[in-house]
Amino acid sequence: MPDYQKRIVILGATSAIAEHCARLWVKDGAVDLTLVSRDLGRTERVAADLRVRSPQSVVLVLEANFVDPPAISQLVDEIVAVGAVDTVLIAHGSLPDQAVCQQDLTACHDALTVNGISPVLFAEAFAGPMQKANHGTLAIIGSVAGDRGRKSNYVYGAAKGLVARYAQGLQHRLAGTGVKVVLIKPGPTNTPMTAHLKQQGARLANVEDVARLIVKGINQGKPVVYAPGKWALIMMVIRHLPRVVFNRMDI
Repeated sequence: MPDYQKRIVILGATSAIAEHCARLWVKDGAVDLTLVSRDLGRTERVAADLRVRSPQSVVLVLEANFVDPPAISQLVDEIVAVGAVDTVLIAHGSLPDQAVCQQDLTACHDALTVNGISPVLFAEAFAGPMQKANHGTLAIIGSVAGDRGRKSNYVYGAAKGLVARYAQGLQHRLAGTGVKVVLIKPGPTNTPMTAHLKQQGARLANVEDVARLIVKGINQGKPVVYAPGKWALIMMVIRHLPRVVFNRMDI
């Protein structure tokens, strides 16, 4: 076993994309992996699978409150107190029902919090220690939905738009340091979170392919990763559509 194992922290480790990213990391070699989620039982099952795939890796499981700022701060302090972190992947979130969010302000609040505010708070908590260490990669999963507000999912899109603007600012803050910030923008992906979209006939990307693109982008320290890559062109077109044209579209 090597003297040093790459230290990776995954927030939202039970998400399908995060789990497949973890599988790729342990496949590449022994790592020190910390899995954080809101459901300890589900995370333990993910950890057990990873330990079988890579017996040489160290896999730690933590349960966390994802919406309480003091709890987030305490958790991150405990993680970084052990030593420097090489990679942080912030992957948690949910896909809310837009119609419900329009009728229920509590649902709207919860969607904005878990998809926007919570990832930003975790990133901010890790950014300071990583900047102090002048080392590491901080990756945040946003979404193509954050590139332009659309009537079909504008609450979710607003949350992911917050993540995108935050990541841009953090990249600016950490420019010239040894810390990389990677903003990940997956398109619709075949995961349990999008099962209802698949039932409606939506074409969804393969989760394994998306995870490979994400891990590759993180390892390269790319500022922005669209996964699949075609979404960079698609969203560029959508962002630049004139309002009079865009408002006629049923998207």
